[in-house]
Amino acid sequence: MRQSSVRGDRSRRRREPDAQELGWDDGLYADGGLPPDAPGWTPADGGVPPEDGDTSADGGHRKGGRPRRGKGRKVLRWTALSLAVLIVGGAGAGYWYYEHLNANLRKAPRSLGGGGLKKPDPNAFGQSPLNILLLGSDGRNSAENIKLGGARQDADRKPLADVQMLLHVSADRSNMSVISIPRDTRVTIPQCTDPKTHQVYPQTSAAINQSLQHGGPGCTLATWQELTGIYIDHFMMVDFSGVVDMADAIGGVPVCVDNNVYSHDSKGHGSGLKLTKGTHSVKGIQALQWLRTRYGFEDNTDIGRAKAQHMYMNSMVRQLKKGTKLTDPGQLRDLAEAATKALTVDDGLDTVKKLYDLAGDLSRVPTKRITMVTMPWQYSPDESYVMPKPGDAEATFGLLRNDTALDGKDRKKKPAPEPEPSTPKSKLGVVVQNGTNSTVSGPASGRASVVQQQLVNLGYTAASTNTVLTAQADTTLTYHGKAHRGDALAVAKALGLPKGAVRESSSVSGMQLVIGNDWRNGATYPEKRDDGKPADKAPDSADALNGEDTKACMKVNPQYTF
Repeated sequence: MRQSSVRGDRSRRRREPDAQELGWDDGLYADGGLPPDAPGWTPADGGVPPEDGDTSADGGHRKGGRPRRGKGRKVLRWTALSLAVLIVGGAGAGYWYYEHLNANLRKAPRSLGGGGLKKPDPNAFGQSPLNILLLGSDGRNSAENIKLGGARQDADRKPLADVQMLLHVSADRSNMSVISIPRDTRVTIPQCTDPKTHQVYPQTSAAINQSLQHGGPGCTLATWQELTGIYIDHFMMVDFSGVVDMADAIGGVPVCVDNNVYSHDSKGHGSGLKLTKGTHSVKGIQALQWLRTRYGFEDNTDIGRAKAQHMYMNSMVRQLKKGTKLTDPGQLRDLAEAATKALTVDDGLDTVKKLYDLAGDLSRVPTKRITMVTMPWQYSPDESYVMPKPGDAEATFGLLRNDTALDGKDRKKKPAPEPEPSTPKSKLGVVVQNGTNSTVSGPASGRASVVQQQLVNLGYTAASTNTVLTAQADTTLTYHGKAHRGDALAVAKALGLPKGAVRESSSVSGMQLVIGNDWRNGATYPEKRDDGKPADKAPDSADALNGEDTKACMKVNPQYTF
């Protein structure tokens, strides 16, 4: 599929695919329809035409690695989810209706991977961060989804997770970070077992959107955990149903373009979006077109489309905080029906009340502390797929693992005091545990014993081991009570651990050292190859967008202006 490139006109060297290969990507014509011979959809079907006809088993992956199709409409499902969570709590008309809505929800196991990460300990105030994986499925599992999604020939294909976003809410609920991953990113998908058929899918390397085909959303969650090292509490997956109605219900979302844009060309490329330069309030089909638009924004790739989606979602949040136009009880009930029927949630988030309570948690975050980013990425050497950008991607994941806001404002917090140790080394009980149980790399054996012996050699003769194998990305040294901070800092210094690894927790007794996958060998913590300073904000390559940025405006590709 030929498109503009951020690296010059590299695409000219590639063969122009035919219409069948294109799958009618963003293929709305001026009248809102597809070319007359487009597969899988006809005007008589109603709804909106298929965005791509993403029929290939690899999720539409093709040479060039451009994250290409499907994000737009599926991110609208994410916005629908946001609204659904808000409206469901107020839509009930009694216990029977509450139970009816609960029955609409589809449930699935939280994680299908083996082992799994250890949930972080609460902080000194008993607070824990909240991580929710938001998925958009392209499944055509109902007549309504076929009507909305088109591509009737895909009705029996296993769905792909073409939109994947991790929503991180800080432990103190002061900020929220959202990170998207391009759907064609090549990752390791761990071994997963389908909870319904019990089929075992072996570990493999593939595009991240294929993880959904390995048993369901629980495998996508396990894949994210393996990639990022972040413990994920819940997932929510949304399909096509009810999307356009919810976009209408918001009452319009302001969006901006820096030039006239018409996402359409003679070959059928484009979503059909047509706007003049400036700010417009979009809803319904036009909102759908905005979220689908790839041809017309920036370099005509999914990266530009993701930025447009972030702009829309931030604007939508601002609109919701102002108050929506959802005042009609009948409309609320209809939307509640559509929202709950469209949702698949994990088994720990399986009632309307839990969704409503979650919405209350999220609503505490001020708009100015919401940051949306795309995982820093690069093309593979042969340009055949997308991969995490070395250094920058891991730095971004590390910020979320350590509950550090991506907007950089956490660095303004007063540093914790650094008292002197108060307990003699020989009497300080430090329990060492091996946390290298990676489902991909396997555990590094004997780590707890090696480090425990090093502590003994350093004079901490009361150090012991916990023989239970666990898993976490970063090494942590947790302690109970402020009185022991000086002791913990002294242990960290002796082992070469950074101060960021030292954390007070309300759930541990004494002191616990968990050796993470960042320390798989040696008796002392490995020296950092960089300047040793911890990251305090998302790298520039993450293309961060603040939730209160009302001046954000999409750059229009000059080939799609008028």
